[in-house]
Amino acid sequence: MKKSYYLALSFLILGFLAEKTIAQEALKPRPSPMYMSTMKHDDTYIKITYGRPHKKEREIFGGLVPYDEVWRTGANEATEITSTGDFYLAGNLVEANTYSLFTIPRKDKWTVILNSALGQWGAYDYDPDLDVLRFDVSVEETEVTYEPFTIEFRQDNSNAYLEMIWDRTKISIPVSFR
Repeated sequence: MKKSYYLALSFLILGFLAEKTIAQEALKPRPSPMYMSTMKHDDTYIKITYGRPHKKEREIFGGLVPYDEVWRTGANEATEITSTGDFYLAGNLVEANTYSLFTIPRKDKWTVILNSALGQWGAYDYDPDLDVLRFDVSVEETEVTYEPFTIEFRQDNSNAYLEMIWDRTKISIPVSFR
């Protein structure tokens, strides 16, 4: 009887310690935390959710992020863009929905991809047959170095842009509503 009591107590203590360790791991901040950028125009709300990696003295494009390969456009899970209404990216119609957002970085231009497969980790299971939209956008060099990868909406006067900036690289995609 004593043996089974001590055995049960041992399992209870081990279970508590394992649960505590798992909970502590879950509460640890991610090296590339989740981040969100939003924009609202009339009744249309656009939200982009992405993992935000940092440069940390690394070579980014052509190094950490290889040229000519599909990139999840951030860290961890594939970046997702959600819209409550139709809008245009670089003149291309994007219907209200949620999409995975991938890019193919190159030195002089990036290919921007909206894909219908959701809940992906990275770009490991990327399937080009599920692409909803693909277009190219020119690359700009910034004067300052951006430590964190940043996706943001910028509005000036009556124009709006979706910008992706990291290190000294930036793409700027016109956003419009009709």
